Amino acid sequence: MKKNYSRYYFIGIGGIGMSALARYFKSKGYDVAGYDRTESNLTKELQNETIEVAFSDDVSKIPDKFTNPDTTLVVITPAIPADSALLCYFKSNNFDIRKRSEVLGRITKDHKAICVAGTHGKTTVSTITAHLLHQSAVSCSAFLGGIANNYNTNLLLSRESNWVVVEADEYDRSFHHLSPYMALITSTEPDHLDIYGTAEAFCESFEHFTSLIRPGGSLVMHKNVDIHPRSAEKIKIYTYSQDDKESDFYADNIRLTNGEFLFDFVAPTARINDVRLNSPIRINVENSIAAMTLAWLCGVSSDELRTGISSYSGVYRRFNVIYKSDRFFYIDDYAHHPGELKASISSIREAFPGRKMTGIFQPHLYSRTRDFADDFATVLSGLDQLILLDIYPAREEPIAGVDAKMMLDKVTIPAKKIYSKTELIAHIKDLELDVVVTFGAGDIDTLPPLIKEELKKKDRETI
Repeated sequence: MKKNYSRYYFIGIGGIGMSALARYFKSKGYDVAGYDRTESNLTKELQNETIEVAFSDDVSKIPDKFTNPDTTLVVITPAIPADSALLCYFKSNNFDIRKRSEVLGRITKDHKAICVAGTHGKTTVSTITAHLLHQSAVSCSAFLGGIANNYNTNLLLSRESNWVVVEADEYDRSFHHLSPYMALITSTEPDHLDIYGTAEAFCESFEHFTSLIRPGGSLVMHKNVDIHPRSAEKIKIYTYSQDDKESDFYADNIRLTNGEFLFDFVAPTARINDVRLNSPIRINVENSIAAMTLAWLCGVSSDELRTGISSYSGVYRRFNVIYKSDRFFYIDDYAHHPGELKASISSIREAFPGRKMTGIFQPHLYSRTRDFADDFATVLSGLDQLILLDIYPAREEPIAGVDAKMMLDKVTIPAKKIYSKTELIAHIKDLELDVVVTFGAGDIDTLPPLIKEELKKKDRETI
């Protein structure tokens, strides 16, 4: 891949990772345009940043200046279908077509890259890490897998720092294109079995990821991650956990006070007492330990770590509080894997002991639903009430026999229903609700404003 392209065209530009890359090249002065299937808040923001976005898979919608293969690089995601008219046009006209992960990998080769990988938690950990570095004297750029609430963007840029924080996506082995100087692995709980086939192959991909760390760099792993790092003799290896004192980095003296956690951060040669996390969700203590570990290894000072954690305000759709009143507390969360759901539900239970918890869950992908149906059912049976939406297919075609009812039948709690999104909004007035959580990685993100309004109506009716 040559480096002298002056224009970049993105097929799937509205994706969280693709939009960050588009913004990056736009900030560097390149011409940027792209296509996405549907309009979203992200595509509107890109258009406001003078990036041309089309919503029709139509070759005639490609701006003329992007039709020269000598000056335009085409960037795609694995989700783009092979019969896409745009993709077929660029292929037939000999354009250089690269996956997003390849382009991001090229950027990491030119920086000191901190790559955060893992089945779950990587978006939150990478965002906290980026915030800790960005607000410190160390500084950094960052390509994030979510919208950081502190900055209202998924891209951070620094002129003075060579550090870059990257979310390392294991789907389609994308993270194998990266060149980490420092890497962190939160979890290797199996996922994406439609790609990997077996849990063993999934774990092997993480072992290969560790082989990519540059000599003299560092690997940080959760204490429970069970893989065999490669090139271990050329790198430094550390462990972290929430509160396991056998780890190199952990939290001590954890307590929940007035809706926020306080804890002591313990490092091999330092201890920072009374770190304040503005969140009632325990899993974010562990995520904070992971991020503080990376930042500490990069040279962020104790005072900067303390200030950074206390000022961190979260990631869009990661435990976002949408509405709260004397009667209701409504949270929206991106959790879409059994392990993530389990962590979310247990954390919310701890924050709201004794209160009725209703989960509204949209399964993501037919293959994931098929592969983990029993695990989903077990975790969702820990709710007091479950509302299940239809499966969001994303890049997949339906699989015979795999639907929301298949999963619902396995759930053991009696208070369970299947609704369409439209039916759900119409029936909220009839549901007995207290603590409400929406879960999922699909288009369930369109529901929170509607649910919020219905909860407000229910509040007004009781006045």
